Amino acid sequence: MSGRVGDLSAKQADSLTQFRDRIGDILPQLPAQHDHYLLRWLRARSFNVPKAEVMIRKHVVFRKNMKADAIICDWTPPEVIRRYVSGGMCGHDKEGSPIWYDVVGPLDPKGLLMSASKQDFMRTKLRNMEMLQRECQKQSQQLGVNVEAITLIYDCEGLGFKHMWKPAIETYGEILTMFEDNYPEGLKRVFLIKAPKLFPIAYNLIKHFLCEETRRKLVILGSNWQEVLRKHVDAEQLPVAYGGTRTDPDGDPGCRSMINYGGTVPRSYYIQNSIKVQYDSTATVSRGAVLQLDYDIAAPGSLLRWQFASDGADIGFGVYRRTAPGGQQKMAAMLEVVPSQRYNAHLVPEDGGVTCPEPGVYVLCFDNSYSVLQAKRLSYTVEALPPSP
Repeated sequence: MSGRVGDLSAKQADSLTQFRDRIGDILPQLPAQHDHYLLRWLRARSFNVPKAEVMIRKHVVFRKNMKADAIICDWTPPEVIRRYVSGGMCGHDKEGSPIWYDVVGPLDPKGLLMSASKQDFMRTKLRNMEMLQRECQKQSQQLGVNVEAITLIYDCEGLGFKHMWKPAIETYGEILTMFEDNYPEGLKRVFLIKAPKLFPIAYNLIKHFLCEETRRKLVILGSNWQEVLRKHVDAEQLPVAYGGTRTDPDGDPGCRSMINYGGTVPRSYYIQNSIKVQYDSTATVSRGAVLQLDYDIAAPGSLLRWQFASDGADIGFGVYRRTAPGGQQKMAAMLEVVPSQRYNAHLVPEDGGVTCPEPGVYVLCFDNSYSVLQAKRLSYTVEALPPSP
C-alpha cells in the first residue's frame, strides 16, 4: 500500500486515526488538517506514530518562530536576494504539480553571503515553499485531485568550485534540512540536467542532508534531457530554453519574468568586509617563510580541493607536484600545477581545486616569503577525492 488516501492498509488507517487523535491540540495551528496532509508526516516516518508526532509538533514551533503563516504577505526578501538568487516557479507538470527551477551556474555564493544574512536566505526559501504549497492547494481545488508535491528542475550548467565553498555548502545544507524537516513528501521528483563532471563531487558534499526517500527521487538526465522533460511537462508549460514552447509575453525564451537567472553580486551590495570560517586545520606561516603541505595522489583524475582563510593580511598560494622522491623541494624545483599568486584570503575565504592528471605527491604551498614583518595565521581544509566512476 502506498500510504495515500484510498490506498491504505488496515494498519496504516489505524495509524492515521491514532495520529489525528494524538495531535488534536495542534490541528488548528497546521496549514491543513485533511488526511492527505497528515499522511505526508506519517509516510515520512514510515507510519511510526510517535515519531511522526514529534516531527509535526516541532513543525508547529518552527512555523510560529518563523512566522510562516504570514511570511508571504508580511515579509519581502532584501533586494540583493530578489535580484541575484536564481530560480523561480514556472508552469505545471502533466499532473498539475507546480514546477520550480533552480539555476546553479549564475549563482554567486560569496557575493550573496557577503550581502545578506543567512537568516534572510532561510526566510526566502521558507517563503518560496509557502508559495509553492499555496499553488498546490490552488491546483487541488481547480483540478479536483490532491496536488501536494512539486517537480524541481535543477539546471547544473556552470556548476563549479565557487558553489562548493564551505560557507555556501553549510548554508545550503541548513536549507535542505529545513525543507526535509518541515515539508515532508513535498518533492515529487527532481530532474538534474546539464550536470558537469564535477557534479558527483558536489553531490557527495550535500547528500547527507537528504533522506533516503528524497535521494530516490533524484533523476539525472543525459543529453536527451529535453525529450525526457517533455514526457512529464506539456510543451506549452515548458520554457523554450528548456525544450518547450513557452515564452514571456515579450518573447523571452528563458521566461525571466518567472525564473530569475541571478548573476555576480556587485560589491555595492556588500554589508560586511569579511566572512569568518572555521576550517579543519590551522597553521602559522612565519614571516619570510613558506609552508608546504604534501598530499599523495594515487589515482589519476583525482580531485585535490582546498579552502582557506588567513588572518590579518593576504597570503601567497600555489600548487606543485614533486619531481624527486622524498625530502623537501623548493617551489622552483617542482612542477607548477597552479601558479602561485597572492590572495586576499583575510577578506574573503579562498576555495578551489584541480584535477590531478598524474599520480604523485602534490604540494600546496602557502607563501609568506614576501612579508618581512608579519606572520600569517591560516585556517584551511584540504580534501583529496578519488575520480568519480
